[in-house]
Amino acid sequence: MAPQFTRMTSHAALLLVGDIDTDQIIPARFLKVTSKEGLGANLFSNWRYDAGGAPRPEFSLNRPDAAGAKILIAGPNFGCGSSREHAPWALVDWGLRAVIAPSFADIFRNNALKNGLVPVELERAAHTRLVAACEVDPRLPITVDLEREIVEWPGQAPLGFSVERFARRCLLEGTDELGILLSLAPEIAAYEAARP
Repeated sequence: MAPQFTRMTSHAALLLVGDIDTDQIIPARFLKVTSKEGLGANLFSNWRYDAGGAPRPEFSLNRPDAAGAKILIAGPNFGCGSSREHAPWALVDWGLRAVIAPSFADIFRNNALKNGLVPVELERAAHTRLVAACEVDPRLPITVDLEREIVEWPGQAPLGFSVERFARRCLLEGTDELGILLSLAPEIAAYEAARP
């Protein structure tokens, strides 16, 4: 089951790099696990930590302003590279529930939606306005409303984004493909009972 997502307001962490691939999100050496739990500790590990394992203070997710952020604002083509599902697992385990970017890799977008992470694609001009607002106020409250498919922040009229219909339904209901199928069990049983 994917965690439910309807509407959320949070400040954001900024990682304004384009073409961030899944091996940067969660390096391959951390993929020897079958559980989603604990992957957040290794999120962006090559960038977050130095060779000795100490946090790099200049890395955006290590800055005090990023603490508690549930939104990541990233550059274009976020999540490119391999199809590893561990990438959204690590982002969600770190505490993120939405990524806002000008574009996403298709496989990453699909994996994110199946794991409770909302990919919000904003056109570049709006993305630039949002980044500028966050740079002025690092605690800027940003609202991602999946029910209405809008993102907004103070001083900005709501901006639309779209999520594939079935994935949106699953997130709004806090379920997945199997959960939807199981919810249809009475109809399936009635259909089978009516067959000779």
